[in-house]
Amino acid sequence: MKNYLLLFLKGVAMGAANVIPGVSGGTIAFITGIYEELINSLKSFDVEAIKLLTSFRFKAFAQHINLPFLVVLFAGVGVSLVTLGKALKFLFENYEVPVWAFFFGLIIASVYFVGKTIKQWSLPTILMTLLGTAIAVALAFIKPAQENTAYWYLFICGVVAMASMLLPGLSGSFVLILMGNYAFIMLEAIPNHNIPVIASVGVGAVVGFIILSRVISFLMGSYESQTIGALTGFIFGSLLIIWPWKNKILLLDQAGNPIVRKGKEVVMGYDWLAPDFSHSQTMIAFALMVLGAILVWGVEFLGSKATKEEVSSVDA
Repeated sequence: MKNYLLLFLKGVAMGAANVIPGVSGGTIAFITGIYEELINSLKSFDVEAIKLLTSFRFKAFAQHINLPFLVVLFAGVGVSLVTLGKALKFLFENYEVPVWAFFFGLIIASVYFVGKTIKQWSLPTILMTLLGTAIAVALAFIKPAQENTAYWYLFICGVVAMASMLLPGLSGSFVLILMGNYAFIMLEAIPNHNIPVIASVGVGAVVGFIILSRVISFLMGSYESQTIGALTGFIFGSLLIIWPWKNKILLLDQAGNPIVRKGKEVVMGYDWLAPDFSHSQTMIAFALMVLGAILVWGVEFLGSKATKEEVSSVDA
């Protein structure tokens, strides 16, 4: 029960990360020690799983796909997505800089803890790390598409955004911003239980999970250091996206007026700024940044301790 509760809380953290643009649920899975098990569990949805299910061998099916792990983890993700969407919307609307600062601290600490898992630094690993960083930085300068509520497009959003959730440092929510549907899906459809929209995105998410889990599993098995290097680069490059001090660049019409869709101004990018130390909020933001880094360190410490205890019990 203790392990399941801890796994549920990790799912809650992953769900919260996926609500926030620039923060990756894959990063949370990585630093909490469940990333490889998650990938392998998702990869187990194969022909053998279908055969077990269609022959009504439910117990064997559950063991094959690691069902208890997936149910508990994604229950946490689901609860987090539904309950935290409105809370985070309120925080971003009223305390944007402190919230971004807190998550900046989370991510900058994650760079270290993910990077230190690389077993062998070589030229290919360094090049893949630089490539991952460059791709993540490039994403920050891509102009978002316009909102599209067609079900086929929502399916594609699910495939791309939830697949990106498996890549530490590549935020599913930020991908939704680039695709133009972040506000519609994360801040409207999910908190308000819009079942048709959630179902369309969910089916796409399942497809994305199944496809990318196989790709990542192959890369981790054959090119582990290079793959983790690229993921570390993704995380590091994403820091530009979530830098707290920035001005929104709004999408304008031909007359120079902000375009408003469903009561919201459309953000097409950002101008990054230096912190204003004359503002009292700046010191609060830096304090929250440090708190975020400490929180990641605490999660890493508890995860390492739990792993050592598990190894000790197995040896005994």
